[in-house]
Amino acid sequence: MKHLVIATLGLGLLAFGGTAAASNCTIKLSGDDRMQFDKKEVTVSASCKTINIELAHTGQLPAAAMGHNVVVAATPDVQAVNAAGAKAGAAAGYLAKDDPKVLGATAMIGGGESTKASFPGSTLKAGGDYTFFCSFPGHAALMKGKLVVTP
Repeated sequence: MKHLVIATLGLGLLAFGGTAAASNCTIKLSGDDRMQFDKKEVTVSASCKTINIELAHTGQLPAAAMGHNVVVAATPDVQAVNAAGAKAGAAAGYLAKDDPKVLGATAMIGGGESTKASFPGSTLKAGGDYTFFCSFPGHAALMKGKLVVTP
């Protein structure tokens, strides 16, 4: 009986560990009217089939004045993505259409709004160098962080 209890506990811990790893598939952020995300670093698992992005704009200003989105790109590509987004303009949400350097992105939103998006987890590699940022002109200087990808 003692061995059965130990075996059951062991299986339970294995199941819990698997659930914890599988649940690390969401980038959840909030941004405000002070051009800040609430986190400077987020972690997701490379084993996720889909990476979800959830953004809440906790400020009050409209998207035209203080819009925010979340864009995920390889860190060396951030400047190019921002430059292409600025050229694309407000109507495009400050993201160039079909930019292959954009791994994932939400829509641009204003104060009091929230948005969600997803992208294939296979675009991220464990240990890779990734950044999340807001592509509204000038925001990425403050509104950015490190995306850590674990195995």
